[in-house]
Formats: sequence, C-alpha cells, structure tokens
Amino acid sequence: MTHCFFDLTDKVILVTGASGYLGSAMVERFHAAGGHVYLNGRNSEKLQSLVKKIGHDQNRLTVVPFDIADEEARRKSLTVIKQQHGRLDGLVNNAFMPMSASVYKATFDDFQKSLGTNVSATFALSQDCFSLLERPHNDKDSGVIVNIASMYGMVSPDPSIYGDSGMNNPPFYGASKAAILQLTRYFATHIIDKNIRTNAVSPGSFPPESIKQSMPQFHENLCNKVPMKRIGKPEEVAAVVHFLLSSEASYINGANIPVDGGWTAW
Repeated sequence: MTHCFFDLTDKVILVTGASGYLGSAMVERFHAAGGHVYLNGRNSEKLQSLVKKIGHDQNRLTVVPFDIADEEARRKSLTVIKQQHGRLDGLVNNAFMPMSASVYKATFDDFQKSLGTNVSATFALSQDCFSLLERPHNDKDSGVIVNIASMYGMVSPDPSIYGDSGMNNPPFYGASKAAILQLTRYFATHIIDKNIRTNAVSPGSFPPESIKQSMPQFHENLCNKVPMKRIGKPEEVAAVVHFLLSSEASYINGANIPVDGGWTAW
C-alpha cells in the first residue's frame, strides 16, 4: 500500500484519464489515503483492471467510463455520483487526447481534436461539477479542482532531444496545456465565491519505464536535460496532486506547481 501523509478519508474524488500512466498512480494514492475514487476513462476494461490490481476496499473504487467530450454521458455519470454521495470533494482533470505530429505535419483537424478534449471538454466537465464541488463559505474544506497541465504549457520542447525518435511532442499539446494553465487561473478567481479552489500541476518528463530499454539514447537525452539527471516517477506527480486535494493546501488557489526535476528552471 502507498503510504500517504494527507488524510482523504471519506473524500469523494473524480479522476479523469484514470487508467493512464499518471492517472493510475493518482488513483492508488488517493484510495490509500482513504478516499472514495471515481475512475473515469473511455476504456472500461482498463479501469476495471486497475480496480482489480488495487484489490482491497474495492467498495471505495467506482468505475465511470465515459468520454468527457460527451455531454449526455458526463451528466449521467455525475448524476450517479450525486445520488451515491451528494457531492464531490475533488476533481482531477487528467484526461487528454494522445496524438503525435511534427510542426510541419500537424493539421487543423489535429488541433481541433486536441483542444476539443484537452481544453473544451475539460472546461465543460469542470462546469458540470461546480454544483457538486460547491461549499458554504463557513465550511473549513473547499471543493477542489486540480488540472494536470505540462511543462510544455510553459516552455517549448527542445528539438535536439527528440531527434528521429518519433517521440516528438506535437505543437497542439503544448498549446492546449498552456490553455489549461490560463483556465486554472480563471477558475481560481471566478469560482472561489463557490468555495472551490483550483490549482494546476505541470509534470515534466514522465515516459514509461519501457522507454529506457527500447530507446536508451532518447532516455539518456531526457535525463541529461533535467537538472536532477533523471526522469520522473508517476508517484511524484500523484503526491503533489494529493497535497492539493487535502485540507493542508487550504490557502493555495490559482497556483501551478511544476513537477519536472527543475527542467523549466533552466
């Protein structure tokens, strides 16, 4: 079991992109801290596999498979959460559209699809959750939104790192993550009257472990770019999101926390 310092007992948390590399680490950590976690994604089988992997206390893990861009599906699933708990304590916007293209080959349609999921659908889901997240101002606990952005919402990818690896980060990804950072600031100042705090976490380089074996030169290039000389572990992102969801972060609103080993400090 993951050891956690910030209590989430009885907290109700919805995580989008829950079966992904970072999302699954978040789900495991929030569950270990006592939370009831709703796992969202488009692939029900992957979500169920994660529940089975966690194994214990499965009554605190609920799969809600839907596409966040689908308005009807969003609202049906949120109705289930409302019926079961009457509220949400935390929303972690982690879903994104995984696509690749170079600056020369990216198309208008690529941008539309990427921004449609990464920005527009994230906004729409958040908006749909406002009524579940809202708290009275005399409530010591706020509702919390944590948006997963990226260091590439702040800086451009260094082309020399990627070479001909095929792992080049597409232009629409960073553009969408920059938009998420602005959306975070907007929410932080416009929905705080509902006692909902909003913050962002910007992960740095988090390729899966398999990259080290399959693409050693690319892996080495990434490590050399980071001041700490290593790539990140998904648990290191999950820990920061966990903190922001907890009451210990009660006066943090509108912040963006890079978890990048110092990459954006160069």
